[in-house]
Amino acid sequence: MSTALLLVFASCSDFLEEKPKTDMSMNQNFSAPAHARNAINGLYRQGAPNFYADGGVYMPQKATHGGFLSGFFDNEYKGQEVICDYSQKLSITPANIANYTDPVWDDTYKAISRANTAVKYIPSTPDLSDAERSTLLAEAKFFRAFNFFYLVRYFGDVPLILEPYESLDGMYVPRTSTAEVYAQIVKDLTEAIPSLPAVAYCDNSHRVSRYTAETVLAHVYLQMSGYPLQSNSYAAAAAAARDVINSGKHRLIPNGETPETSAYNAIRTVDDDPEYVWNIEFATGIANNNGRIQTSLPNISSTWSVYKYSITNNAYRPVAEYMNVYEKEKDLRAQQDQFFSYSITYERNGETITYQIPEDKSPAPHLWYEENAALNTGYCDKDFTIYRYAEVLLIAAEAIAQSEGVTAEAVRYLADVRARAYTGTPRAEIETALSGLSKDAFLQEVWIERMRELVFEFRIWDDICRTRLYPLTSAANPGKATFVNVIGAVNPWGQTFQEKHLLFPLSANEVQRNPSLVQNPGY
Repeated sequence: MSTALLLVFASCSDFLEEKPKTDMSMNQNFSAPAHARNAINGLYRQGAPNFYADGGVYMPQKATHGGFLSGFFDNEYKGQEVICDYSQKLSITPANIANYTDPVWDDTYKAISRANTAVKYIPSTPDLSDAERSTLLAEAKFFRAFNFFYLVRYFGDVPLILEPYESLDGMYVPRTSTAEVYAQIVKDLTEAIPSLPAVAYCDNSHRVSRYTAETVLAHVYLQMSGYPLQSNSYAAAAAAARDVINSGKHRLIPNGETPETSAYNAIRTVDDDPEYVWNIEFATGIANNNGRIQTSLPNISSTWSVYKYSITNNAYRPVAEYMNVYEKEKDLRAQQDQFFSYSITYERNGETITYQIPEDKSPAPHLWYEENAALNTGYCDKDFTIYRYAEVLLIAAEAIAQSEGVTAEAVRYLADVRARAYTGTPRAEIETALSGLSKDAFLQEVWIERMRELVFEFRIWDDICRTRLYPLTSAANPGKATFVNVIGAVNPWGQTFQEKHLLFPLSANEVQRNPSLVQNPGY
């Protein structure tokens, strides 16, 4: 055999002995700084964060599931997207919505597994600076916490898995108590916070910052304080929210001089502002957000030959019982082309046409509409918001009222959010009215304000579950709600809530795959 052939054979032999990337050990995957960075970057678009930004024209984001279960939202395609229909009828079962709950379970645990791997191997990844190593590890813990936070609210007790899967041992993990899961969430977030940059989200290259983590921690403590734990962590929630407020890094977007330049239209169109505490980013050509546009318009609009989309669908429409919490004449958010649209005006063949959305299909989420994408390019890159500063203020107002009473500080934070919307009402009048309320009455005002302000952050079901109170409204008394026990309450579709409805069932598929799992009671 010639020397040349021997060299070729040796080279082929060496190549064949190389370990394919799919078979590389975790240690090999974290053998360079880029491996650690890529592992963390992937967490920004996997699991629970992506549930606020995924979905398409027929079914909106996974984060909307709770809104449908509350009965306060409708979908023009609910006959096809059965989780919407079954949720309104309160007829969900482990089998009939398995196609929707399977991805919630699977995707969050994939993200948790990725975070676990990062937590284990980033400390030993070579050539990282101490500062970068600390930040990446903090991000891994943040995302692990956020995914568990989503799971525990959705399913209740869930397996608490804190090590990467590196063998087939321990594949069938039983459920861990909700209290233990929350304890780990708090631990991860409190360990992450000191190592994350103390800057606004928009000044941190749109990566999670210390104040993103503080906001999530405040939300966690608020949720823990209610049902099922009733841990009375309101003081801790207030402290975390105050850290964000007192940092001075975030603020509310102010209103402009016209309805078109309102704060709410800025939220609709602007991606880079200190009001945002955490967004899911989109970029044309990399990650398009066309589902946002398509679900901002009623189904009929796709027949007008005006928009760049062949299918549109009002997939997350608040029903009348939800819209009753707005005083439409006073509240800018509820007026035309702010948070919502009740009619659509468009140009066709030189004619200006106004389409009044029928009452049973109105309103549409104008907050998700973007003109240039809808009319010209067909490519939307507007970000989706997970947390805004307005929510920090509302968490602070509620947590302070619960732990310290209706103080001037609690009133100020609630008034900050309300005054921006009630542009024709003097702020002093708003504060005076709130200051005179009892603690219970003030808390109800906070909950109503959360319904008004956070309608597209999908908080309604979390709030119902943690307070165990269901808001009943009336068109005859707009801007008000009576809060009754959710167990026994009747939703807008005439169905009565049972205790089992406060959690989604584990997918029948997952229970079959893992014999260590026990189904939620009532299912």
